[in-house]
Amino acid sequence: MCRLCDSNNGFTLMEVLFAMLILTVGLLGTAALITGVINSNKLSNRISTATILAQDKMEEIRGVGYAGADAEAGTEGYNIIPNYLLYKRITAVVAGDPAAGMKKITVTVYWDSDAHSVVLNTILAE
Repeated sequence: MCRLCDSNNGFTLMEVLFAMLILTVGLLGTAALITGVINSNKLSNRISTATILAQDKMEEIRGVGYAGADAEAGTEGYNIIPNYLLYKRITAVVAGDPAAGMKKITVTVYWDSDAHSVVLNTILAE
């Protein structure tokens, strides 16, 4: 009979430890990937929300027209935007830009302590 046929079948302690090391490295890589995906999804959600808030304000200004646009300028704090306490919206109206009889409207929405923002611009004509 051959010697190899009589050897014990199974794994040695070193083989088990090496397999656990490979599994651990793989799982840590997967965990880091999942964390990155979650953070990216959160940022995308906040960008979408800020864009919608800016678009809503822009539509309000278009609704009041050229003459009423100046009344819409200013800062709207955290408590002014209902149901969106993480966001701050600032509206600027500049008359005569880019030409006479026009107003440049800029709506900026900030979040995360003003670290991120979305800016929308439009021009209203008389």
